[in-house]
Amino acid sequence: MTKIRSRKHSVNRYLATVAAVALPAMPLIAHAQAAEEKTLKEVTVTATVDKYKAELTSPKYTQALVDTPKTVTVITKNIIQEQGATTLMEALRNTPGITMQLGENGNTSSGDTFQMRGFSAQSSLFLDGIRDLGAVTRDTFNIEQIEVAKGPSGSDGGRGSSSGYINLVSKLPTLQEASSLQANLTSEGGLRAAVDVNHKLGDTVAFRLNAFSQDNDVPGRDEVNNSGYGFAPSLAFGLGTRTRLYAFAQHVKQDNVPDGGIPSIGLEGYYYSPPTTNPPSAEIVAAVRAGAKVDRENFYGSVNDFEKTEANMLTIKFEHDLNENTFVTNTARYGKTSMDRVLTGINAITPGIAAVGSTPAVYNIDPATWTLSRSRQGVDQENEILANQISIVTSFTTGGLEHDLSAGAEVMYERQKTKTLATALVGATAPAVPAANLYNPNANDVLPGLLATGAFTEGKTTTLSLYAFDTIKLNDQWLLNAGFRSDTYSTETNVVSVPTTAPTTKQVVNVEADDTVFSWNVGAVYKPLPNGSIYASIANSVTPPGGANFTLSESATSTANPNMDPQETLNYEVGTKWDLLNEHLSLTAAYYRTEHENEIAIDSDPSSAVRVVQFGKRIVEGVELSVVGKINDKWSIMGGLATMDTEITEGSTGNNANGAAARWSPDLTGTVWTTYKVLPKLTIGGGARYTSDQKRVVDPTANVSTSNVPEIPSYWVVDAMAAYDFNRDVALRLNVYNLFDEDYISTLNNSGARLTMGQPRAATLSLSYKF
Repeated sequence: MTKIRSRKHSVNRYLATVAAVALPAMPLIAHAQAAEEKTLKEVTVTATVDKYKAELTSPKYTQALVDTPKTVTVITKNIIQEQGATTLMEALRNTPGITMQLGENGNTSSGDTFQMRGFSAQSSLFLDGIRDLGAVTRDTFNIEQIEVAKGPSGSDGGRGSSSGYINLVSKLPTLQEASSLQANLTSEGGLRAAVDVNHKLGDTVAFRLNAFSQDNDVPGRDEVNNSGYGFAPSLAFGLGTRTRLYAFAQHVKQDNVPDGGIPSIGLEGYYYSPPTTNPPSAEIVAAVRAGAKVDRENFYGSVNDFEKTEANMLTIKFEHDLNENTFVTNTARYGKTSMDRVLTGINAITPGIAAVGSTPAVYNIDPATWTLSRSRQGVDQENEILANQISIVTSFTTGGLEHDLSAGAEVMYERQKTKTLATALVGATAPAVPAANLYNPNANDVLPGLLATGAFTEGKTTTLSLYAFDTIKLNDQWLLNAGFRSDTYSTETNVVSVPTTAPTTKQVVNVEADDTVFSWNVGAVYKPLPNGSIYASIANSVTPPGGANFTLSESATSTANPNMDPQETLNYEVGTKWDLLNEHLSLTAAYYRTEHENEIAIDSDPSSAVRVVQFGKRIVEGVELSVVGKINDKWSIMGGLATMDTEITEGSTGNNANGAAARWSPDLTGTVWTTYKVLPKLTIGGGARYTSDQKRVVDPTANVSTSNVPEIPSYWVVDAMAAYDFNRDVALRLNVYNLFDEDYISTLNNSGARLTMGQPRAATLSLSYKF
């Protein structure tokens, strides 16, 4: 066994756990009991409802959004329903600066994978303020709203990416009787049904059930299908009283046919690189480089490809109002997700090879004979989380200064286990994977299955966190905001490998690391008028080795090596926010600058020996604008515009060279959605999304003409909606997606050889019934 141990700051876990839960709360509770005379800020409830405008649910935010010194977007369930968005990825189209990826590192197609402000945000997903794990596609059936915080937010969520985080808020019971049923029919013949039942069981007790079931073929793709079901029961006690208890669970199961994408031949920038051994003639090479595009519906996998995911979660949430201005919340959760997937990857194009493995190769200029090599890719992964989070929120006055304070602690255990899969067990000959006909693939080709080899990687992380946020009101015009968080973590990774040759005894590598990292934020808010603010803020986030995916590494070139320093990100932001039209419409503008340091770079010493150093630095800066709310009782709108200027200022070579931009980071993104009630029973709406070029090749010295599809070209997509209310209970809605049938690339892999196309024009008809 190989073992690496890094212990920068060890802790006694039992003492730390007690301290983490008890110490922050004790002085605050004592202070709160002495502050009975202070009253809560008055909340005025108006008769009209803002469909799109909402506040944050996290107790870590002590002020309303207009007085919060950072860029935060809230996507409400109303806009999700109007758009017919059934997945998180679809809902996130409502905020600019987020781009989708073709799987982690562009190699696979799996789950919610995206970038935000130039950095990957896959590991920065939260559910009700607790980290959410698993490479699964998240459904919106049980989401009340989606909160998107942009820029480093380590003091909010602990270790994480440089881009911010996304928090999903679950639907919970209320004392209002409200139930609805919705059925969807898609233009591809797909069906989906969803139900939301909220029922009072007594004066202070209520039950809620959200559930869905679907079977949908993906528009514009042969064989690809998304099927599954889910249900989320919840029970609440003490509603309307000082003490409230929520018990809620969620179970989601998906059985999909995954999409391995299509080859990029025929697209602008496509470049065929022939093999160096037995290459085809110059005439055939030229023919392939000028080859036609494949049919976007072509499926190069097998009808036996599958993606089975399961997600289970149980949560107990306790709330108690100590007095009129102080309350305590404790949330305990256990969650487990699993994915079992077999997908067919597509690789190199061969122009008319006569037979698999023939030597010398025989080529043909006829495109009907060209083939596409394939590989079997699999994932067998399990994620588990056990967490408890306690917080106290209070308001008080000391020395003539008003404080809004939120403090708490979090104890979390996370585990991820990934099994190694192969087409043959160790010692056996792997069966050949037959190539597909490039222009006429057959989904019924017999392809080998995948087997567990006995090898696996398992990572475990235990984290003890303390945090506090305080907003100090200096006077009616000035607010100061500060936050701090410490994360004491212990990470262990076990890598079990099986040699491919005798002896085949399993080999185990154990890598461990312990450390404490600190995150913080400071901000100042100036209020020239009660309904507006001008702010400036600085915040950081810290990603320790292996912090993003629980996987420590022995490799000297990996930031997951425990001997490496944590990567740190700083974000500087200035902006202004205004609530107009009697606070029904919110306008925001912000300039941000993000600096990411301690990236891996390759340096050369005077003797020309290559060595790995941590001096890498990249900068992302830009402007973000947004509008959300209602202009009048008939007209609602949500929109945003974001610019990104990215540059590596301290790099090495290739795509990480000095002067290179960040990959997959468009200079400009924009989104807008608006609805208008033209008649008492008729509402029409629509939206548009724009994304500028997303560069795959950013090396300033690269020859783009020979680099294969170097970028995703810019594109516009327009959607439309019409809804008719037959009466108070029955409504019909029609959504048309990609109204003008724009042909565009949605995602592209790292080599530029494989891609997925954006959704072609498609429609969904929805019938809803309230009861």
